[in-house]
Amino acid sequence: MNKDRYHPVSHAAQGSDEGSTPSEPAFLAIGRVLRPHGVRGELRVEIHTDFPEQFGAYRQVYLGPDYMPYEIEGHRFHQGRVLLKLREVIDRTAAEVLRGQWVYIAAKDAVPLAKGEVYLHQMLGLRVKTVEDEELGEVVDLIETGANLVYVVRGMQGEILIPDIPEVIEAIDLEAGKLIVRLMEGLR
Repeated sequence: MNKDRYHPVSHAAQGSDEGSTPSEPAFLAIGRVLRPHGVRGELRVEIHTDFPEQFGAYRQVYLGPDYMPYEIEGHRFHQGRVLLKLREVIDRTAAEVLRGQWVYIAAKDAVPLAKGEVYLHQMLGLRVKTVEDEELGEVVDLIETGANLVYVVRGMQGEILIPDIPEVIEAIDLEAGKLIVRLMEGLR
């Protein structure tokens, strides 16, 4: 069976961007500011996307819970992170204020996904059933481990952690709002 895949662009955010619907976010997080880098306002950013080239593909990103727009002046990759230079951030003091902020792009500008791929935010709220049609609950959270993604499923039986591995994930049906799983021994 050809299994659906997901594409991790994590931490979707609702916003008032034109073209977004109530179920689809206006912004998608592609990184998080770790700290300033140097004295000229560069930001050391942790990458939260499978498409790190996005940092160079866009002229504008949005930061923080209010999605403040910033113009990208430059970027470079360094030690598994991206060093991001924003036109409005001129020195280390201005960069320090942005520590811990999420870096977003407009969802309408995101890299199109291949057939069968989904964004992580689309997994939240899916009903989870076993291949035997047993209702387990709903995906309420996602945990990114070093090895694989884990879905936190909450239902009548309590909380179950479902690893996103081929042996467990049978199908993802966004249109039906379902995630079908084959439970391995010890997952309950």
